[in-house]
Amino acid sequence: VQLVESGGGVVQPGGSLRLSCVASGFTFSRFHMTWYRQAPGRERELVAYISSGGGSTDYATSVKGRFTISRDNAKNTVYLQMNSLKPEDTAVYYCYANSYWGQGTQVTVSS
Repeated sequence: VQLVESGGGVVQPGGSLRLSCVASGFTFSRFHMTWYRQAPGRERELVAYISSGGGSTDYATSVKGRFTISRDNAKNTVYLQMNSLKPEDTAVYYCYANSYWGQGTQVTVSS
């Protein structure tokens, strides 16, 4: 099983980033997918969730209305579109599914 995140980087407040997580080694379409993040000195927190078929999503209160999770089961990929980014969104973002974690991708929001 492998989960590989990409798309992180440095962006100014108010900017946007799109994270991707490509999965392999399991039947992607059968599993719910979740994005987590962990900021320095803080616990890992759930950011967004999407059901296996994509019909159900949920978000942390802090990102509702700014972040959108989606998936493409044909490409074994889950996305996190992040808009109106704030400095407090700075963290390592992780993809999680089937009891496995990706390696994370760093997102830094700074002017």
